[in-house]
Amino acid sequence: MGRSLDESAVTDTAPVPPTVHLVRHAQGYHNLTTANYSMPDPSLTTYGVEQCRCLSRNFPYHSSVKLVVASPIRRTLYTALHTFEPELEKGLRIVALPELQETSDLPCDTGSDIDILKDEFKDQPVDLSLVTKGWNSKKGEWASTTEAIKARARDARAWLRSRTEGDVVVVTHGGLLHYLTEDWTDSGKFPGTGWANCEYRSYSFTGDSDPDASLVETAESHARRRGTEKPMTRSEQVQLEQTALKDWEDQDYQVSTKQGKDDRDWIGAY
Repeated sequence: MGRSLDESAVTDTAPVPPTVHLVRHAQGYHNLTTANYSMPDPSLTTYGVEQCRCLSRNFPYHSSVKLVVASPIRRTLYTALHTFEPELEKGLRIVALPELQETSDLPCDTGSDIDILKDEFKDQPVDLSLVTKGWNSKKGEWASTTEAIKARARDARAWLRSRTEGDVVVVTHGGLLHYLTEDWTDSGKFPGTGWANCEYRSYSFTGDSDPDASLVETAESHARRRGTEKPMTRSEQVQLEQTALKDWEDQDYQVSTKQGKDDRDWIGAY
């Protein structure tokens, strides 16, 4: 793990892996037009806030959620704040996890410096203790390359699997969600993602011994989205991943693993 997220410190006994409810953030200003990709760390639109309120009203698992985690980018933090008020009113705090940041190095997908975040969220129930200086550098372990993103997604899954509080909500980004779930179905449905704004899906872990801490969508979640359609096999997902990454590279959405940062970067913007 690149920056040594502490998994073992959570408990001395073998944890029971939680159910993880993954959420894509609500509409941000960068989602309105590609011209807004140049906006640094944009927040939510008025419609985005309403999307959060709608999800909050319809989310069926408020009572079982014991941990709320979000990318430290502003739109994800605000999505968590507006959507999961019932959890926050019970005393929970939003844990900002840098590994959940969006994949591209566009201004809209680059988070704010930690001092700015501390000032903006000082009166909000947001825990920024895992956000360190340089988390938004888009270099090294935070780079916008396929290998770095896969490593961050794997680290995030391992950290989530180690939690013992109970069910977890994770608010993150459209591009990163494909890496986090290793599910590439419909990856081109929206620009750079198959997830709608404020869409949620539920997952469980494949097992404690899995070194990749892979997730599998729950039967209830899959049926809600896809009906009786049979889930893709792992080999089919690998093929979809290869196709999706090539498409993203062809559209200048993502840097090839064989390219460097200066060859032209990513997208995410979602």
